[in-house]
Amino acid sequence: MQLASPALPVGGFSYSEGLESAVQHGYITDEATAQHWLIDQLHISQSRSDLAVVAKAINAWRNNDLQKLQSLTQWILQTRETSEMRLQTEQMGRSLLEWLRNQTLVDDLQLNTCLQLPPTWPLTFALAVASTDLPIQDSLTACAFSWAENMVQASLKAIPLGQRSGQRILAALSLQIPIAVDHAMQLNDDQRQAFSPRLAIVSARHETQYSRLFRS
Repeated sequence: MQLASPALPVGGFSYSEGLESAVQHGYITDEATAQHWLIDQLHISQSRSDLAVVAKAINAWRNNDLQKLQSLTQWILQTRETSEMRLQTEQMGRSLLEWLRNQTLVDDLQLNTCLQLPPTWPLTFALAVASTDLPIQDSLTACAFSWAENMVQASLKAIPLGQRSGQRILAALSLQIPIAVDHAMQLNDDQRQAFSPRLAIVSARHETQYSRLFRS
């Protein structure tokens, strides 16, 4: 529950993952279009990419499989399609690693291994849950819900929307999360993909957007 909380001090609130630019260019204009965009992003991007990596990384951490962890890290870094997307995964990964240093769940060897990978958000989140008895399915659900809450909050600020609209979008995303998690758990390494062209385009446009609330 703590790892799924938007209050976790990792800076997730400062990113909109291209949503702010999508609003700027008229792709998202209201509650309905925001909901449609985020559900698509959950299934097309999160489920097939980051959530699938977290699923593999949890077992890799539990088995001390350094080669697998290095392979997953390289895949994450190489599939960030814009510099701000890479900045996000690196910054949030480092912030979560610093948070873990103040906890007692992860030993120093694993913390140092994560630091050397280097840390990215999916790999560091996997490390955080790997030391617990939390099943992989529940871990991915927590990761997905954390993402959903942050994105809904970004929608409220960027469009803007009211709290009731935000709760309706979050409820719709919550119904889709189990489906996305099940799909992520079924993917093999050669089935993962990070191909969402419109998301990459709006992220690239956001990097040069004149006025911005968010870092991505």
